[in-house]
Amino acid sequence: MQFDWLRDLDHLAETGNFSRAAKLSHLSQSAFSRRIKALEEWVGAALVDRSRQPVHLLPAGEQILHAGRRAREHLDNERNTIREALGVTDKQVVTFAVPHSIGWRFFPDWLNGLEDGFGAFPSSLRVDDLPRCLEALENGQADFILSYESANSRGLADNEGLQSLDIGRDELLPVSKPSPDGTPVFSLDKEADENVPWLRFDTHAPMAGHLAPIVSELENSGRLKVVYENSMAGALRIRARDGAGIAWLPRSLVAPDLAAGVLVVAGSWALQVPMAIKLYRDVDGARDQAVKLWTFLQSKL
Repeated sequence: MQFDWLRDLDHLAETGNFSRAAKLSHLSQSAFSRRIKALEEWVGAALVDRSRQPVHLLPAGEQILHAGRRAREHLDNERNTIREALGVTDKQVVTFAVPHSIGWRFFPDWLNGLEDGFGAFPSSLRVDDLPRCLEALENGQADFILSYESANSRGLADNEGLQSLDIGRDELLPVSKPSPDGTPVFSLDKEADENVPWLRFDTHAPMAGHLAPIVSELENSGRLKVVYENSMAGALRIRARDGAGIAWLPRSLVAPDLAAGVLVVAGSWALQVPMAIKLYRDVDGARDQAVKLWTFLQSKL
């Protein structure tokens, strides 16, 4: 088994499409498909449901996906420990810890813009859930965290010892697969509709806090019925594209889907949640390159 196969499965889970996932892995679609098949043969079970679009991971695929992420994280931590013990850590590499919902679309564009102004610099990206990102910052394994903040949830704003900068804007939109006429299959603008299928963030996911006031009212009034739950925006996006229900997702994540007509907005502006994207740092232990980046960003505000 090759470790890259696990990263391939990650790309397929995020995109729900073999062609787009192959591009992320810098492979031809045929080569990418062979690697996914090789992983399935190694596991001894089918991992992907190829019978519909977008493709879905089967339960065995979800299990291998999460096991692979944990394994990669463990190996990264062990490598860093060894390098630090040998005194070969590159102190100029800036590490960003980013939740999946920000890392998929917003972060690459933001980093490119930062390098256009600041100049190119060595960096690494750690994509994980927000609690693990915070743990990485506290343990000195990351220099910065990117996180959402809204009127409904302060994100990391209440954590002592952290400083923040406002680096972007986003919003959570209720989205649905469109009907042939372009209107949403499921809509929250129709007052008579009840039990609209809802693709929900796990209640422990930080993103759920940004939505709580809106969805609580809708759920209590019988407008929403939970049909699927996941902590990852990418997984909810795949289900929404497949027509399984309504999901609230970051505009930055679904902008290409909205432009292509694969998803449409399924609720008025009153059901949308504006969010700030914040960059956080731990004042203690900040490395030279990270301090320079922070100072540069401050000067641009």
